Amino acid sequence: MIPRYSRPAMTAIWSPETRFRIWFEIEAHATTALAEIGVVPKEAAETIWAKGKDAVFDVARIDAIEAVTKHDVIAFLTHLAEIVGPEARFVHQGMTSSDVLDTCLNVQLVRAADILIADVDSLLAALKARAFEHKLTPTIGRSHGIHAEPVTFGLKLAQAYAEFERNRRRLVAARAEVATCAISGAVGTFANIDPRVEQYVAEKMGLTAEPVSTQVIPRDRHAMFFATLGVVASSLERLAIEIRHLQRTEVLEAEEFFSEGQKGSSAMPHKRNPVLTENITGLARMVRGYVTPALENVALWHERDISHSSVERMIGPDATVTLDFALARMTGVMEKLLVYPANMQKNLDRLGGLIHSQRVLLALTQAGVSREDSYRLVQRNAMPVWRGEGDFLALLKADPEVAAALPAEQIEACFDLGYHFKHVDTIFGRVFGDR
Repeated sequence: MIPRYSRPAMTAIWSPETRFRIWFEIEAHATTALAEIGVVPKEAAETIWAKGKDAVFDVARIDAIEAVTKHDVIAFLTHLAEIVGPEARFVHQGMTSSDVLDTCLNVQLVRAADILIADVDSLLAALKARAFEHKLTPTIGRSHGIHAEPVTFGLKLAQAYAEFERNRRRLVAARAEVATCAISGAVGTFANIDPRVEQYVAEKMGLTAEPVSTQVIPRDRHAMFFATLGVVASSLERLAIEIRHLQRTEVLEAEEFFSEGQKGSSAMPHKRNPVLTENITGLARMVRGYVTPALENVALWHERDISHSSVERMIGPDATVTLDFALARMTGVMEKLLVYPANMQKNLDRLGGLIHSQRVLLALTQAGVSREDSYRLVQRNAMPVWRGEGDFLALLKADPEVAAALPAEQIEACFDLGYHFKHVDTIFGRVFGDR
């Protein structure tokens, strides 16, 4: 986790203090469950909670113990015994380290998912507001980067809204996928711990019991979680690239907000660069980079190995912290995005009416001209305009073959910009409903 790209709430989930607090809660809840079924004394479980509930776990002390034991869970249990006293012997009865580690990881991922879902909600609100603001702001649609036909800037943002609404559903599903608990002991057979303990701990930690674990929770769950983060990151990059293209000098239909006193270049005082969306593009690459290791973690040896462990210690914090930061940054970009309708209109007019070529093509076919001949006639008049030689409407009117099929007023009607926006309300209704 790099502080430059981190936000406190998400970072706190992955702190050693939070991890050891979750470990304690798992162990204490398990001991309480064992006491309820008569395996350990109830007084011991009560003492463990009483002495550990408000305890401040000494990270440096645990690290020092681990330096000797070479085992993080044992180091924690040793420190917990220093706090609790003799009753600590009843902690971790019938459990294995992965019961603690895997359940804790899933608690952390669930908490991280909750933040990410809230982040997406904020971005959705920003996208919706700007979409309605520019619902009927005409702009050019591009395919292959080339002018195609008119759209509205609101439609561009509505598309992004729909995509992130899908991403929200994906995050909710990924959260549910990873929200499981395993307290099943060595190799997952419950030989030394009752399954009721797992159920109890799961309920207390806001999880569900893993139906069947080995010594670890199956990593297909985690692979799906991180793959979902990768998809969300890709959607962020898609939106970021759109803004970066629109901010190019030759386009300048929209640009990132440029604050008072901000500098764009150390050498060129005139520069206003899309640095935020470029940053989001880079962060998206990093989040996607964590997906492949998560997929490779699925294939562990037999009932377990720990090849996944080092991977998850890195990608768990890094992927969630990075995506959290990127989502928040994109929300800020959208809220303050500068939009230039006049430049959009200027670009619409740039090709001298060529963006209406399909309407002329269709009008000719409906007038009885074959599609092949219609295409030939339209293209014949379009190519000179593409080269900067004349006006499309004027050339069409002057073309005898075109004029023979279409009267001048019908040709002119094909150049109505508003024609392209007659179904904007329908699309907005599909995306936003009554909201």
